[in-house]
Amino acid sequence: MMRKLLNFSRRQLHTIVSRDIIKPSSPTPSHLKTYNLSLFDQLAVNAYIPVVAFYPSSSIYKSSHDKTLDLKNSLSRTLNQYYPFAGKLAKSRPTTVDCSDDGVEFIEARNDCPLSDFLRHSEHEDFDKLFPHDLIWLKPSSKGHSHESGSTTPLFVQVNHFSCGGVAVAASLSHKIADASSCLNFYNHWATVTRSQHHEHDHDLSHINPVFIPYKTRNVNLPKNMPNRSQGDYLTRSVVFPNSKINELKAKVVSMTMEAGEPIMNPTRAECLTWLIHKCAVAAASKRNSGVFKPTGVCHAMNMRSNLVESLPETTVGNLYLVTEYPTVNESELTPSYIIGELRKRKKECRSITNAETALGMVADACSDHDAMFETAKRLDDYYIYSAITMFPTYGIDFGWGKPVKVTCGGVLKNFIIMMDTPSGDGIDVVMCLDRQDMKIIQNDPELLAFC
Repeated sequence: MMRKLLNFSRRQLHTIVSRDIIKPSSPTPSHLKTYNLSLFDQLAVNAYIPVVAFYPSSSIYKSSHDKTLDLKNSLSRTLNQYYPFAGKLAKSRPTTVDCSDDGVEFIEARNDCPLSDFLRHSEHEDFDKLFPHDLIWLKPSSKGHSHESGSTTPLFVQVNHFSCGGVAVAASLSHKIADASSCLNFYNHWATVTRSQHHEHDHDLSHINPVFIPYKTRNVNLPKNMPNRSQGDYLTRSVVFPNSKINELKAKVVSMTMEAGEPIMNPTRAECLTWLIHKCAVAAASKRNSGVFKPTGVCHAMNMRSNLVESLPETTVGNLYLVTEYPTVNESELTPSYIIGELRKRKKECRSITNAETALGMVADACSDHDAMFETAKRLDDYYIYSAITMFPTYGIDFGWGKPVKVTCGGVLKNFIIMMDTPSGDGIDVVMCLDRQDMKIIQNDPELLAFC
């Protein structure tokens, strides 16, 4: 075993072999040269969403060069529809995107080991090298493709070839222009365009075409120096919960809430895992804090596209989510009745909002009170953020080489928990970023392990 691990370590050579700039294949029309960011976009964390999809070796291409060339050509065509992604975005407090067709940096890298070994032996932080310029959430980088005007490109791509012929396609997309739904829809669009270059019947892209909402400029002065969730020593790890175990968890939730006289009927997988993980995460933090309970809270990112009275197309681009939040100020509030009950109340409130314009008005009103907004952000800095993307088309990202064997995101973002489907759909893969000591505790928590 030791020799095997040493050999793997010796072969862990990851080398950048080429860099290129990919521009849209057609110029952006003059009337679309400026794209106004919505207030939701402006309030989004100034970070990059890192998503990577892994694919085994395919016999479609004679060489990795041919595969890379195909990806470049299809990316150029895809950027015609996603024209703001190839523009310029101010590094600090952007309000618009200059859709200048400057292009997207496309990096090609090689890893000197088989994909299966890489996935089998890697910790989550080993995925960082797969992303362009270390653009992973709030991780600082001075290497990005910057412009003299102090702007940057919203999107960066890196294609990583493994010795076996497998490949990892990674993208870092600015959260100021898109959310997770937008990012995954872009991936699917790019993949479909790539696939259509070899299959004539795949030319219909109407079901995945992006929808850009033309926002009016809002004169809202946002507070500066908001809390930064990247502070501290954190680890990102992945835990898989099989559906069979989640069904047991659902039964436990129903039983516990019935006994408490506050029944929760038909709990969803995300609701049950939110309660379990939050309870165990708070317990780990308390143990680290010499057994002293520290009040925290629950934040849940809710996709507005399908949850407003007037729904939006799922391919609508932008930050179209609402954050529902509530505190857990004492241990008695760590019950499924409270955690899931409060979550359902706030979901119901969100679903009563008429449309995106109404939601924007509500947020604009909240932004008018800077002191209250800053105090809210400071309080939420200690909360745990849960994002369930189990209904997103994660494993439908097919470039023509078949479905990915794994899709995940990079770390690190403080107290952030993302729920994703497993490749076969037989469970939920939970990516957790917690304090380093808390992670060591929660990974050995018998209550959590009982459902893994």
